[in-house]
Amino acid sequence: MDPVRIAVVGAGVVGLSTALCVSKLVPGCSITVISDKFSPDTTSDVAAGMLIPHVYADTPITKQKQWFRETFDHLFAIANSAEAEDAGVHLVSGWQIFRSIPTEEVPFWADVVLGFRKMTEAELKKFPQHVFGHAFTTLKCESPTYLPWLEKRLKGSGVPILTRRIGDLWELHPSFDIVINCSGLGSRQLAGDSKLFPVRGQVLRVQAPWVKHFIRDGNGLTYIYPGIANVILGGTRQKGDWNLSPDAEISRDIFSRCCTLEPSLRGACDIREKVGLRPFRPGLRLQTELLAQDGRRLPVVHHYGHGSGGISVHWGTALEAARLVGECVRALRSPKSKL
Repeated sequence: MDPVRIAVVGAGVVGLSTALCVSKLVPGCSITVISDKFSPDTTSDVAAGMLIPHVYADTPITKQKQWFRETFDHLFAIANSAEAEDAGVHLVSGWQIFRSIPTEEVPFWADVVLGFRKMTEAELKKFPQHVFGHAFTTLKCESPTYLPWLEKRLKGSGVPILTRRIGDLWELHPSFDIVINCSGLGSRQLAGDSKLFPVRGQVLRVQAPWVKHFIRDGNGLTYIYPGIANVILGGTRQKGDWNLSPDAEISRDIFSRCCTLEPSLRGACDIREKVGLRPFRPGLRLQTELLAQDGRRLPVVHHYGHGSGGISVHWGTALEAARLVGECVRALRSPKSKL
């Protein structure tokens, strides 16, 4: 039986992890990754990479928790292996702080991260403008290291990775039997998805090796995330803004906000600005669509729209996308297939 030919469009964290999950979970197929951008030029490369979930309003909390747990378990195993340094995955402890007591004092993901608890009065003294907080240990995934590591694993499994710009998913027919669309904001064109829009994020990467604990303001707008090579300071959420050029005024504002939370950052050096456009839509799109044109059919599994929460759930949603691809493969091989 000939292998089912599958094209994965997109090489950010979603595309690469989906290709890897399909290669592991769907037998009898050949996979090719196609993208016009690779690390270090993807949106994922700008992501802070902290595993603290974003909430998807249209997705049941039980499903979001499953995705987060599967991602956390996957990365935790890497962090506890000899691959940790090469993959850029490590544990980090810190605080999430609030200016008023949140409606949900214990978030849905509290029992997935490690050692979750309410902050003590002594800890809160560090943050005089805040009245409540969470202390816990989570994982940080350094995207500029993790993406090349995923690419290396795919190439080691014999998966070709091609540099090519796709203007229309039909370009991939008849060379491929199934397409997995992980093109992020590219899906505005490739999937005609007008619900998808950018949310601009600007961050600073600084040298401040004495900062060991993460600090995240409860609204998620101001954060300090220590990594292996630098500390990430953020951030912004600018809806509908396509500008990829750093804004000096915004950088000054980010630095000022972060120094209010951690005054020692005034001594940070080698400050570098980064901008990324998060692919937002009202709900993450994870579904199969059968494209039909002039008697031709092309099954497409859409997997995009993660917004600011992509790293936190990427492996869980990739596993789900792989299950959808498995269903498409079985349908193609069925004598009564509608595909």
